[in-house]
Amino acid sequence: MKTIGLLGGMSWESTTQYYRLLNEIVRAELGGLHSAKILMYSVDFEELVALKHQGDWSEIGNLLATAAAQLEGAGAECILLATNTMHKVADAIALSTEIPLIHIADATAEEIKRQSIQRVGLLGTRFTMEESFYKDRLVQQHGLDVLVPNKEARDTIHDIIYDELCLGQIRSASRDQMRAAVSNLFESGAEAIILGCTEIGLLIGPEDSAIPLFDTTAIHANAAIYWAIESDHRIKR
Repeated sequence: MKTIGLLGGMSWESTTQYYRLLNEIVRAELGGLHSAKILMYSVDFEELVALKHQGDWSEIGNLLATAAAQLEGAGAECILLATNTMHKVADAIALSTEIPLIHIADATAEEIKRQSIQRVGLLGTRFTMEESFYKDRLVQQHGLDVLVPNKEARDTIHDIIYDELCLGQIRSASRDQMRAAVSNLFESGAEAIILGCTEIGLLIGPEDSAIPLFDTTAIHANAAIYWAIESDHRIKR
């Protein structure tokens, strides 16, 4: 089994889900007392959020690239960046090491295509829903059609993520708002929904949607373990 370098803390609420999922998948795949080989670097998220507010993505890339290099130096054999939004600086991270970065959008797109789905709705932070680094990758590299909520809904979802979910706050009113966003995307023609923020799965699940939900946290963790144990088997989650 190879060692996964988990670059987390963005937020730690979702990073804890990564740690749980990585170990659950290994146990399901290998049995016995097997657990995942993980090295983790957990950042101070507040520092990165402050840089985001300043628009200083270059410095964010530098900080995360340095962390990834430290993971490689400690023995990690791949990098798992435990966040969707910070994949905006994925290229900087990938260039900082000689080990592979398992990209969350690629893993998610491959799972969607395996299920023969073409048109998807995308929920996430404002950066993920509005900027090209994520949507264009899904469209241009994987041939998917991607829909996003209207601006009012995008702003609401963004605020729910940063003001509640990243702080461990789960509110029924916010669940209703997220359900409404899912429903509106379904009515607009989405065949499935990408939960394109690693915290959204803390708030809604399959029971909240009439169409499939692709939880990027679970999919990303699955992809990392399949790589680490060199297996093509897919565990249904």
